[in-house]
Amino acid sequence: MSALLIGYARCSTDQQDLTAQRDALLGFGVEPERIYVDHGLTGTNRERPGLREALAAGRAGDTLVVTKLDRLARSVLDARAIADELTARQISLSLGGAVYDPTDAVGRLLFNVLAMVAEFESDLIRLRTREGMKVARAKGRLRGKQPKLNRRQEAHLVSLVHSGQYSILEVGELFGVGRSTVYRAIERQRTAAETDLAESTSRR
Repeated sequence: MSALLIGYARCSTDQQDLTAQRDALLGFGVEPERIYVDHGLTGTNRERPGLREALAAGRAGDTLVVTKLDRLARSVLDARAIADELTARQISLSLGGAVYDPTDAVGRLLFNVLAMVAEFESDLIRLRTREGMKVARAKGRLRGKQPKLNRRQEAHLVSLVHSGQYSILEVGELFGVGRSTVYRAIERQRTAAETDLAESTSRR
């Protein structure tokens, strides 16, 4: 039996789209029926049914294909656990087209280095955002636990949710608002985007 390419895609929130990842996986040669997905699950959550199915579908000599390492794992510990499973099952890993063989010492080293870089970048983004919030609050731009946000704050809030770096609860805490306020902000942004699209289409 010839070796197979098995694709995996993930996004952290239900509002995010997997189209770009699917297209990239198809570009790497993965067949559509061999693409497994997790929608609305963070990378730190190891209980990902799509990932479980992708790993279960692999056999010795096959290759698991993902567009970026942060779509597969968001911590060094998680990456190592996945690497151990791939090694035990003799499955290679393709990250954005570059293939790493976890059974090879050099490939395993590179995989671990990439995992550490991905986790470091995630920590930096989180740290910078928290520091930015502190500065904004000190300047009076964020008003503690007042539920109402101005347009710029609301747009920033929604962008953080869509980035997949923060949960609804974390974003609410950063802005000092409740979860209901966060959900309303997301819904307003979605409605505004749909209205803009409809108006743009009608003018054509």
